[in-house]
Amino acid sequence: MKIPIYILSGFLGAGKTTLLKNILIQEKNKDRKVAVLMNELGEVSIDSDAVDGETPLKELLNGCVCCTIQGQLEAQLQELITLHQLDAIYIETTGVAHPIEVVDACMSPILVEKIHVESVISLIDAKRWRDRKSLSPQLQSLIIEQVRHADVLLLNKVDELSEVIQGQLAFEVQQINPYAKLLFTTFASINIKDFQGIERKEKEAHQELRVDKQLKLKTFVYKFQKPVDFDIFENWLRRMPDQIYRIKGYIRFTHSDTLYLFQYSYGMPIYMKELVKIPTNLVFIGEQLPVSDIRQQLQEMEEQS
Repeated sequence: MKIPIYILSGFLGAGKTTLLKNILIQEKNKDRKVAVLMNELGEVSIDSDAVDGETPLKELLNGCVCCTIQGQLEAQLQELITLHQLDAIYIETTGVAHPIEVVDACMSPILVEKIHVESVISLIDAKRWRDRKSLSPQLQSLIIEQVRHADVLLLNKVDELSEVIQGQLAFEVQQINPYAKLLFTTFASINIKDFQGIERKEKEAHQELRVDKQLKLKTFVYKFQKPVDFDIFENWLRRMPDQIYRIKGYIRFTHSDTLYLFQYSYGMPIYMKELVKIPTNLVFIGEQLPVSDIRQQLQEMEEQS
């Protein structure tokens, strides 16, 4: 019997890791053995702590499985299948992955008799979708492609918008993909029954949008050497350029001994207390990243703190 694969798609900051956490809790409650493959554009992993130690996990760093590191995906899937008796595999893609190209990457001749892609679940940040015209034309195209080729669409973070706006966005999304199941969600809360057992539609032609070619996205990792002043950090965030779409990582502040998981997308910072000891790295993802400026600003921040 083939192992079903579920691909979690969606733009940077849409809520894929939160969705994965929700799914893994439900799978564990059902006593099902599942594995996770997480893909990060950057050279360090930030979201892997979302997966508990009992769940088999493979990480693909510093590239996108839909283009630059397809071969690594095949090898990691092969190892998961060989070492574990699995009921399902979940692939959390980067925020700039094209879902169809991830599906293609899974369909290697070596694996085709052992696995099948059961569904592509794409998350849509409701506010990001509403304001998508502020993005570059290439990223607008990518978000539309992530919608067009999904089997299940989650219009996420809808609690931040009125019912009228929610209805308008739902209409726009269904015009692009009338075949997908559309769900309104907050904190990516979904019942796994909503996407398991769905029949996938036939693959359509798709626009090629590769991270290393058409999309001019870059990543940058900054490694903090010491805690920084919270107020200085917050003031710096308020001046964040629009072309930085996502920041995530771990940080310490001078006012406390606590380590914080830090998430930033669409101008919104989130701080969550973290109990385990993890290196204080921040990963930046954006277009035309001003790397030297960011590095200098953060170094000055450390000196001032």
